[in-house]
Amino acid sequence: MPRSQVITAIDLGTDKCTTLIATLDKETNQLHVKGVSAVPSRGVRKSQIVDLEKAITTMTESLDAAERMAGFDVKSAYVSVSGTHIKSQNSKGVVAVAAPNQEIVSQDVERVIEAARAISLPADRSVIHVIPRDFKVDSQEGIKDPVGMNGVRLESEAHIITGMTTALKNLEKCVQDLGLSVDGFVFSGLSASEVVVSETERELGVVVVDIGAGSTSLCVFVEGTLELSASLPIGARHITQDIALGCRVSLEAAEKIKFGLTSNDPKEMKPRPGENKEEFTKRRKLADVIDPTELGINDPMENLSKKKIIEGIMVPRMKEIFTMVGKKLEHKNLIPVIPAGVIISGGGAETVGIQEIARRTLNLPARIGMPKEIKGLTMDIHNPSFVNSIGLLEYGRQRAGKSSARSGIQLGSFFKSVFGKKFSEAISSFFKSLMP
Repeated sequence: MPRSQVITAIDLGTDKCTTLIATLDKETNQLHVKGVSAVPSRGVRKSQIVDLEKAITTMTESLDAAERMAGFDVKSAYVSVSGTHIKSQNSKGVVAVAAPNQEIVSQDVERVIEAARAISLPADRSVIHVIPRDFKVDSQEGIKDPVGMNGVRLESEAHIITGMTTALKNLEKCVQDLGLSVDGFVFSGLSASEVVVSETERELGVVVVDIGAGSTSLCVFVEGTLELSASLPIGARHITQDIALGCRVSLEAAEKIKFGLTSNDPKEMKPRPGENKEEFTKRRKLADVIDPTELGINDPMENLSKKKIIEGIMVPRMKEIFTMVGKKLEHKNLIPVIPAGVIISGGGAETVGIQEIARRTLNLPARIGMPKEIKGLTMDIHNPSFVNSIGLLEYGRQRAGKSSARSGIQLGSFFKSVFGKKFSEAISSFFKSLMP
């Protein structure tokens, strides 16, 4: 694959471990999915590893299946990180522009981001992301890319996402035991945002709520920049547990009931042509009773009402999730600045009625975030539960593009500063012609 680069995404969640292997065409800059695998997770609770051996076995199964499908082995991967240990803060950095002609180059940008990164952290926490929000050149604010501008003083405000060092090291150990290196850890809320948020929504202001099985990740965008990242200790698994307790069935049966209700919402029933009100009411009452054989449930069950399960068990838990989201937003006074509303992604986004619950609880517009179309073996992964994994691939694609672009900027800036503009352009084009 001389003109393509392999990008691998591993998302070890509470419910499942997903591995996606894709190739990136360097000419078209498009991803093409070659291998897909999702296996049930073991050794993970509330989005954190609690049994290292079981977690390694799970990741090995998932990776092996994806590699067999792709037809080749991989060497490294982007890995998703989530859980309540995730925290964020905004920080500022200031540097003096180094060039004698006071033109800002990419090295100045890197220095100011490093200055913003220099925050006081406890020994048990590590930086996962440093994301520049905007730049300020002298007194001019709101600059997105200062390279090429003239100025004396360069300032940057950065959004910093941190996590527990031990949680990251355990995850890294699992990946290294597979014989892979970690290209980067990516916060699940951020990777989901890569594929469900439009540029217009980012500019208007929007919150991405990625509901996993064990935790819920948040990313809030205001005026095109990341304002807040957080994680809540509640997820879709809690809804399943509530159904199991309320209906006195096993967790496996509760999961089947939850998905059965998602695909067959009783509210969506409509009268048939020529059917009177009495007949329709009778048919609706019959349809409201859960048929265990239809859902593949062998557990002995009483006559369970779909309506009672949804309204009495599931709705209260979904309201709790979005009430917690609302409190996070209110604490930072962000609700007035996110008119684009809520985008719900992750496996929890497939829960029946969740979009309406989000709309009512937060009093904001809400939609389900579907991953954007990519080429390859994507038939089984074009749904909200794979948003995070596809987002990891997209994150890797953007990083691949940025790293090559950055090296080009540095090369051009170096020759320009030493030999002048025309000579630097000739040298840069010569080196580019040598690159594959």
